[in-house]
Amino acid sequence: MDKITLQRIEQLHPAAREEVKQIIKECDAALTGRVKVRITQGLRSFEEQEKLYAIGRITSGKKVTNAKAGQSIHNYGLAVDICLMIDGKTASWDTVKDWDNDKVADWYECVKIFAKHGWDWGGNWKTFKDLSHFEKKNIQTKKGLMKMAWRTLLKMNRDKDGYVIL
Repeated sequence: MDKITLQRIEQLHPAAREEVKQIIKECDAALTGRVKVRITQGLRSFEEQEKLYAIGRITSGKKVTNAKAGQSIHNYGLAVDICLMIDGKTASWDTVKDWDNDKVADWYECVKIFAKHGWDWGGNWKTFKDLSHFEKKNIQTKKGLMKMAWRTLLKMNRDKDGYVIL
């Protein structure tokens, strides 16, 4: 796991950090060699979310999100975006390349591992597919298993560090 990925994991919600470390370790082991996973985005502030939402609406460019501030699971530290780092130098979002020659696209090896851990892949969304995005579908709380919906998360109390109290 590279330094940038570790730094981004440490900013995620405390309830997701260890699981994401495990997922990335499993992905890196499955990719055997030239390719490693890098988290390109984890926790995102409401301000950052508003700037992204403005792209293609207020500022120039193609729309990159339909989520306003508070409507992205990134805003709660329970989502990550990834890329594949080739030889530690080149970022790739190629979903079909098989660098380890095991007859399975490296990207889909990662998709399967995230799914095994209960994470939803943005590539499965019906509209506005987001191939680099993964978010925690459900999380164990003191009150039981909770679905991670932004409408619920937005209303929750926060701890001294700003994370929702699960």
